[in-house]
Amino acid sequence: MSPVAIKKFMFGTDAISEWKEGSSIVWKGMWEGKPYEDKGVILKIEPQRVLQYTHFSPLSGDTDIPENYHTLTYQLSKKGDKTLIELSQDNNSSEKDLEHSEKMWESLLASLKKVLEEE
Repeated sequence: MSPVAIKKFMFGTDAISEWKEGSSIVWKGMWEGKPYEDKGVILKIEPQRVLQYTHFSPLSGDTDIPENYHTLTYQLSKKGDKTLIELSQDNNSSEKDLEHSEKMWESLLASLKKVLEEE
C-alpha cells in the first residue's frame, strides 16, 4: 500500500519504512492536536496475507522500553469474493487502554475499507 493511501486511512499519519522484515517503521503526524512520532519494527510481511510489527507511542506517557511496545498483526483471508481483515494488538496495560485501542482500530478499519472501495 502506498504512503498516500496509508495517510488517507490512518488518521493522516506519514508512515515511513523500507517495508521489509526487520526494518524500522515510523509514523509521524498530529493526534488530538499534538505532534507525534511513533516507532516500531516490522516483524513479518507476507504480501496480501500478513503484516506484523511492534509499536510504541511516546504519547502514551510510558517509558520507551520493550515491555511497553505493542505487537500489531493484520491478517488477510479470502471469503468468497471478499477479503477479511483481522487485526490484533497485544500488551494493553489496562481495560481502559484496551477500550481506547478497540475504538481507534474500529475507526481505522472503517477508513481502510472506504479507501480500498474508492481505489
